[in-house]
Amino acid sequence: MESREPVVAYGKKKITREEYLEWERCASQKHEYYRGEVFAMAGTGIRHNIIAKNLMINIGAQLKGKPCQPYGSDLRIHIPENTLFTYPDISIICRDLMEGDAANDYGVEPTVIIEILSPSTKSYDRGEKFRLYRDIPSLKVYILVDSESVALEVFRINGSGHWELEEYKSLNETLYLPMPQLTLPLHDMYEGTKLQ
Repeated sequence: MESREPVVAYGKKKITREEYLEWERCASQKHEYYRGEVFAMAGTGIRHNIIAKNLMINIGAQLKGKPCQPYGSDLRIHIPENTLFTYPDISIICRDLMEGDAANDYGVEPTVIIEILSPSTKSYDRGEKFRLYRDIPSLKVYILVDSESVALEVFRINGSGHWELEEYKSLNETLYLPMPQLTLPLHDMYEGTKLQ
């Protein structure tokens, strides 16, 4: 998503949040919404899909029956603090989405967000999108998974409220998350991608 040109919806460049939600329910492609403007989201490649599948299987198995649950890229996330509606590759939400938000058809307050980087989205995911995600009060971890090489960038919020970066670059490494309790071996994450 290097070129962030807004698309025209309802014949105008700026639309209301309600117009966006109504339009998006019928759209054949996913779109982000930010401050009245709508942006088409980029498609994904095969490695991206393999990594997303591996992560969803692993995270889903570990969180089965627990209050925190993973959701894939079909769940729209809303950040009321800055108006953004977007579709993270994976979000982990530690509350029941069927209470209150079900009628809205979007989630709020993720604890963990995972984005799988591709050439067309990596600058946006690392920069502007991460800046917008930092407005989420419940967000504790932001993970960027490279789809072209074995590389993870893990941003965690520390006790002082500052974001700290950890990098992982080997299939032998394992990412541990204390909340929610997750063990994510890079070998499992990249299985089937033919990346070494």
